[in-house]
Amino acid sequence: MTEIRLHNTKTRRKEVFEPLDPQNVRMYLCGPTVYDRAHLGNARPVVVFDVLYRLLRQVYGADHVTYVRNFTDVDDKINATALARKEAGAEGTLEELIRERTEETIGWYHADMDALGALRPNYEPRATDYIGAMIAMIADLIEKDHAYAKDGHVLFRVRSYQNYGALSGRSVDDMIAGARVEVAPFKEDPMDFVLWKPSDDELPGWDSPWGRGRPGWHIECSAMSYELLGASFDIHAGGIDLQFPHHENEIAQSCCAHPEGGFARFWLHNEMLQVEGKKMSKSLGNFFTVRDLLDQGIPGEVIRFVFLQTHYGKPMDWTAEKAAQAEATLRKWRGLVAGIEPAPSPAPSVVAALADDLNTAGAIAELHQMAGDPALLKASAALLGLLEDGMGEWAEAPQVDLSAHAVALSNIRAKAMETKDFSAVDALKSALMAAGVEVRMSKAGVELLPGAGFDASKLPDV
Repeated sequence: MTEIRLHNTKTRRKEVFEPLDPQNVRMYLCGPTVYDRAHLGNARPVVVFDVLYRLLRQVYGADHVTYVRNFTDVDDKINATALARKEAGAEGTLEELIRERTEETIGWYHADMDALGALRPNYEPRATDYIGAMIAMIADLIEKDHAYAKDGHVLFRVRSYQNYGALSGRSVDDMIAGARVEVAPFKEDPMDFVLWKPSDDELPGWDSPWGRGRPGWHIECSAMSYELLGASFDIHAGGIDLQFPHHENEIAQSCCAHPEGGFARFWLHNEMLQVEGKKMSKSLGNFFTVRDLLDQGIPGEVIRFVFLQTHYGKPMDWTAEKAAQAEATLRKWRGLVAGIEPAPSPAPSVVAALADDLNTAGAIAELHQMAGDPALLKASAALLGLLEDGMGEWAEAPQVDLSAHAVALSNIRAKAMETKDFSAVDALKSALMAAGVEVRMSKAGVELLPGAGFDASKLPDV
C-alpha cells in the first residue's frame, strides 16, 4: 500500500500517516460561516483538502473514507445580516430571515465549490442540527470542572487543560501578553472562552440549563466531529488562520470532555492567499469571491489549477498571468484527452507526489510528461480533480470564423516583406492576441486559432 506522509502541525514535522482504522479513515475540515459568498481564500482549503480526500480514497478505497465539512449557520455575522434585511423592510421574523439567508448562502457555496471540482463530503452537518449535542458536551465540561456558568454565559476554564497552546506553540501567559483578549466581568481568567451565551428575544436561541441562548463558535466543531467521527479520528484540517484560537480551543474542549480519546491525530493547515502579491482586501480593490471570478469568465477548473500549483503549506499568490497560463495548459491537455477513455489507474509517479505531503506542484510536473499517453494523463489528472468529464465545456473551441482576419494579416505581412516596415503587422498581431487569438505565422502562411481567454467582442475591425 502507498505510504502517505503528511506534515503534522501538532508535531511540527512530516510523519507517516497510519489511520486508526484503515476501514474507516476519518477527516474533518472546518467549513464556512454561511453569511455571504465564499471568497477566494475560503476556497483554498476546500480545493487543497479535496485532493487529500481523493488521495485517501485512491489508497484506502472510496468506501473506506469518511469526510466531514460543517456549515456554521448560527453566528453573530449571520444575525447581523438578517437584521439588516429586516430593517430594510424584508418580511418575516428574524429567525425566518436567518434561515432564508443561510439556505441561500449554502446554495451559493455548493454551486461555487462544485464549479471548482470539489467532491461533496460524506457529511455536511449544520450547527443548528447539533445544538442538543453541544448542550450535552457543555454540561459534561461543567461537571468535570473544566467550565463554569455565570450571568447566563458558560465559559471554558483554559488553565484546567495543561496542554493548552501546544498546537500553536505558545504558553497561556504569552498569549495573554501578546494578544487582545476580551475582558468581561463574567470571566475568571482573561483567556477563558465562551461555550454558551445568552440570546435576547430577537436573536436565535435555544433553551438550556443556563437559560435561553446560543453556542459559542468553538464548541460547534467539537460537538459535530464527536457525533460523526468519534472521540478520536485521523485528520483535522483548515486554514492557518484557524490554528489559534479556534483549533486550540477545539482541542481543549474535546480532550477534556472525552479524555478517553485523542481528538485529531494529524493537524493540517493551509497557508494564506494573496492577490497579485498583496493581502486580499476590499480597501485595496483586490477582494474577489469565487463567483466574481466565475462571472468574469475564469473557469472553475482554471482556478483549481492555479491553487494546486503552490504547495498548501506555502502562501499562494493569485495572479492574472497564472490564470492565463493555467487556461492555456488545460486547453492543451483537454485537446489531447478529448474522446479518450482514462487508463485504469493513475501514474504511480503522480500518486507518489501527492503521497509526499500533497506535493501538488510535483504531481502537475509529472502530468506535463504524459503528453504522449493521453489515457494515463486523464486518469492521473483526475486524482487532482482535473480533466474530468463534465467540467470541460469551457475548453471547447469557440465556433468563430477568423478567416477575414487571417487574410488581412497575410496581406499586411506580404506588403511588409516588400517595404521592410513591419509596424502594421505587429499592431494587428497585438490586437488579435489581446482578443485571445493564438497567432501562428510561418512560410506556409498565417493561422489564427481561438486561445486562452478568447473574446470575440475584442476582435479588431478588418
